[in-house]
Amino acid sequence: MSGKMVVSGASHLLWMVFAASQAFKIEILPESPVMAQIGASVSLTCSTTGSFPTDPEIHLSGLLEVGQPVTATCLVPDVYPFDRLEIALLKDNRLLKNQEFLEPMEGKSLQTKSLEVTFTPTRGDIGKALVCRAALHVEVDEELRERAARKELEVYISPKNTTVSVSPSTRLQEGGSVTMTCTSEGLPAPRIFWSKKLEHGALQPLLENATLTLIAMRLEDSGIYVCAGRNLVGEDTKEVELLVQEKPFTVEISPGPQVAAQIGDSVMLTCRVRGCESPSFSWRTQIDSPLSGKARSAGTTSTLTLSPVSFENEHSYLCTATCGPKKLEKGIKVDLYSFPRDPEMEVSGALVSGNPVTVSCQVPDVYPLDRLEMQLLKGESVMKNKNFLEDVDKKSLETGSLEMTFIPSTEDSGEVLVCRARLHIDELESEPKQRQSTQTLRVDIAPRNATILVSPSSTLEEGRSVTMTCSSDGLPALRIRWSRQLKNGHLQFLSENATLTLTSTKREDSGIYVCEGSSQAGISRKEVELIIHVAPKDMQLIASPSENVKEGDTVIISCTCGNLPKAWIILKKKAETGDTVLKSIEGAYTIRKAQLEDAGVYECESKNELGSLSRRITLDVKGRESNKDYFSPGLLVLYCVSSLIIPAIGMIIYFARKANMKGSYSLVEAEKSKV
Repeated sequence: MSGKMVVSGASHLLWMVFAASQAFKIEILPESPVMAQIGASVSLTCSTTGSFPTDPEIHLSGLLEVGQPVTATCLVPDVYPFDRLEIALLKDNRLLKNQEFLEPMEGKSLQTKSLEVTFTPTRGDIGKALVCRAALHVEVDEELRERAARKELEVYISPKNTTVSVSPSTRLQEGGSVTMTCTSEGLPAPRIFWSKKLEHGALQPLLENATLTLIAMRLEDSGIYVCAGRNLVGEDTKEVELLVQEKPFTVEISPGPQVAAQIGDSVMLTCRVRGCESPSFSWRTQIDSPLSGKARSAGTTSTLTLSPVSFENEHSYLCTATCGPKKLEKGIKVDLYSFPRDPEMEVSGALVSGNPVTVSCQVPDVYPLDRLEMQLLKGESVMKNKNFLEDVDKKSLETGSLEMTFIPSTEDSGEVLVCRARLHIDELESEPKQRQSTQTLRVDIAPRNATILVSPSSTLEEGRSVTMTCSSDGLPALRIRWSRQLKNGHLQFLSENATLTLTSTKREDSGIYVCEGSSQAGISRKEVELIIHVAPKDMQLIASPSENVKEGDTVIISCTCGNLPKAWIILKKKAETGDTVLKSIEGAYTIRKAQLEDAGVYECESKNELGSLSRRITLDVKGRESNKDYFSPGLLVLYCVSSLIIPAIGMIIYFARKANMKGSYSLVEAEKSKV
């Protein structure tokens, strides 16, 4: 380094030269003393020499293994002057150690300085780096004052937790196979090596792979197998011992030891021998009853076929296998069952909210009945359960039934009614142990709350139109029917529309109209009376017995008028001096013992708000003649009767007295005496 400076006094120059001489080799130009005038300027040139040539070097004492201490060294080579050197070692941004080299220099030479740090790596150091920073504290360019080195940390984990899984087992039969799988934890992932331990303890290498499979095993394959997990920092081993056993002479029977067969189906019993190449077979029942089946043998297998299965096949069967002097016997029990169809479910009638209904469920052709369980469910809720636990001695197909009565509600619509049957036979595998039938509930609502709306009114004038609308609650939608009630009580059908319209009504349209809302759940009925008002008409004014009567006779003058609403009926007798209103009862006026002055003109007038009508009749009263003899026919009859009764009474008295005198009386004798 060289520099040029201008000084203005000798004292300043001496201080500068002293400071620089402590660190570098100094050359000053000019070399000879310089004379300078006081107050003038002088130019001096100073140059230095030093060494800080390369970046630091980072060295590790070994591989970085988690949990194992390691020493990191930072070297700074060819440094001069080293007494101004500072070294810092960091792991990422965390300072591990810092050192300043302040000892005095014994000579002017290049030296290598170092800084050591010992630390224990962890899993958290994976991906981190070591950084070494060196700084030379001199007045030089910044590029020459600081240098740094970086080293990425490669952290290792020694293999551990080595495990071995064996399938199917560590105890094997001759001729079998086994698969052993080895795993080991470490970083980097350990390599897996398999070997077998020999008698003298040496290891026989087998395979570099996580899985070792041995097939067609022999007795000599028994032994200790070693799995080793290895990586750059270590090894971990796991041993497993396999035991290969001699294949025994065995007999197996299938499906067994118990099988359930459906009545009418076929079942095959299979007897199989292991550990003997040429066995002989025989079949029998445990009670030595006839086999009722067909036996067939081939090689190491023998079969007994029962077809079709019936009640006589419900036995325990024995298979006897002979191999030279060895003889083995194996048994199997054949249980019969019958569970061929799903339950049959019936409902006694339509489901109507609030009305009891009976549900019956039947399971036909069941055997054995004492193993049957039946349930009736609504959704997931059990409504009734039944177990048929009674003893059934006879072997026959039976029908299981379950019945219950419940009251449906509208909330039950959409629910599923389930009849579930279970046959508790553990040996059932291929056939279902459970069968069920389902029915989705559709609950009807009986017709109710029938209403009739009449527009404009149920009372109206003749000639007007009227509309009657009927509605009724119920589910499903109701069928609306309009009828008219006749005088005899019968109904006359009119329409099946909800709305009944009558146009240009007449008086004859008055009456009772009936609306019926019906479904399969019932009928709801509502009546309305229609009244048609008309003006007075069809008036009748009559005199009874006649309009021509005699003085003293009784005469009834009556007036009737067919009209609605009821009208006022006024009976009057016309006269020149003025009309006389007669006091009538329901339009009838009675004249008792008519007089001549009762003759004249009588008028009836009928009025209501729709109009009025009147009729007249003339009553003629004739006087009786006083000079004529009057002989009543009734008096003549009375006279004749009395003339006959008096002689008869006299005869009776005569014969009674005569009888009293003689003590007896005979009408015949009386007649004879007369003769």
